[in-house]
Amino acid sequence: MATPHNQAEKGQIAKTVLMPGDPLRAQFIAQTFLQKPQLFNQVRGMLGYTGTYQDKPISVMGSGMGMPSIGIYSYELYSQYGVENIIRIGSAGSYSAQAKLFDVVLAKAAYSESSYARTQNGELSPISYPSAELNDALRQSAGELGISMVEGTIHSSDVFYRNDPSQNPTYWERLRDEQGCLAVEMESFALFHNAKVLGKRAACLLTISDSFVSPEITTALQRQQSFTDMMKIALGAAVKL
Repeated sequence: MATPHNQAEKGQIAKTVLMPGDPLRAQFIAQTFLQKPQLFNQVRGMLGYTGTYQDKPISVMGSGMGMPSIGIYSYELYSQYGVENIIRIGSAGSYSAQAKLFDVVLAKAAYSESSYARTQNGELSPISYPSAELNDALRQSAGELGISMVEGTIHSSDVFYRNDPSQNPTYWERLRDEQGCLAVEMESFALFHNAKVLGKRAACLLTISDSFVSPEITTALQRQQSFTDMMKIALGAAVKL
């Protein structure tokens, strides 16, 4: 049952997977929130664990950075391991004063210039969408926990370090103003696309780790261990699925 990227055997991965980009964040979630977490993958250091949360089997696994990486892991989870739901829990840079440092953002859509969908199956739309059912479960969980979320379109970018010659407005300002993008990350467009292609479900929760409109920024340790609100929301939703 193992793939070139995942050493897990059949039955070791739950139907619902929480997927942070950082494998150390996956380890933190497993060790902090899951009961009796068992390591199922460490190929390429991409740690994956399965345990229980409120008696419900839940898995958590890193995706790595960027659409090619999450594209591989999520496709294999859906197609080879019987996973039905993947909830990405990642970090993002804010494009708007509406999304402040440490705010939790629920993605209603992902806009991207990426060629991922076109290359994967000829899809030409620059927008991919999450599962409405998963988003409703996340809203319900957040409400029960009393944690507020900002909702909107996010920008999934292939490029972290952009050399942008445009001025007034800059590229990110055009994405905010013309596409309604609240924040930028690098994975969700591909995740949503894979879920659509394979008839599965995907969603994305993000915590704002830095901002294009204010000078604050989080540390690597904060990104690894302090984004607990979105983790709790995702876990609360997962037990309902």
